[in-house]
Parts: sequence; structure tokens; C-alpha cells
Amino acid sequence: MSGAGFALDPRLAADTRAVASLPLCELLLMDDARWPWLILVPRRAGLVEITDLHGDEQAVLWQEANRAAAALRAVAPCDKLNLGALGNIVRQLHVHVIARVEGDPAWPGPVWGHGVRVARDDEGAAVLIAALRHALTA
Repeated sequence: MSGAGFALDPRLAADTRAVASLPLCELLLMDDARWPWLILVPRRAGLVEITDLHGDEQAVLWQEANRAAAALRAVAPCDKLNLGALGNIVRQLHVHVIARVEGDPAWPGPVWGHGVRVARDDEGAAVLIAALRHALTA
């Protein structure tokens, strides 16, 4: 699948760390230590909505979201997985996969706009990314 003309939105680039390149999407780790939080970004220029993808690509996106969710759950057991594609601030199509546990800093509300981001330390991020990469291949 071609990614001609694709560029990651600067805000997503600034707020995330690379995890893996999947067939359709870049898989990113949100740089916020309060939650295990992945973001999938299809490598297609100009996409805003999931419906902007062709039907076969929509199916691939959901397969990759399922794969990312399984990997996240394997390394960060949770009570609930939140999946969402809001795009109200960053218009580039991206899908959030967030592991939630009862009593986390925003529970039971949404994570968006809650408090101030807590940046991950480099060592902790590297350990989590390695575990996610391993879980993706299992």
C-alpha cells in the first residue's frame, strides 16, 4: 500500500514515539506516562475521516487496531480498552487505543484534555516499546 505524499502531522510527531510500521499504519506510543496509549496513523495523504479510506483499507485499519489493542492489553493489562478517532484538534486521521484501569487519573471520564501530560522517561518508553514490538510479533 502506497504512502505517497504522506507526512505525519507535526503535533502527532511531537507527542509520540515510533513503535512499528504496520502494512497500512504507523503505530505510535503517546508520550504520556499516565496511560498506556497507542495511536495508529494510516500512511495516506489528506485523510481526515475513517470513511475517507477505501473499504478494503478500512478493513485493514480495523485489523491493525485489533492487533494494536491485543499487544497493548498483553503488556498493560486493563479493565477497559478505549478506541477513538476524534480529530477535533489534529485533523489527520488517527485512531487512539488506550488501556484504562479503574482509578486511573481520568477514570471514568475520557483521557482527552484531562490534566497535564506527563512525559515518559526514555528508559521506560524504550522498555514499553520493546514489549509492544514483541507482543505484535507473538
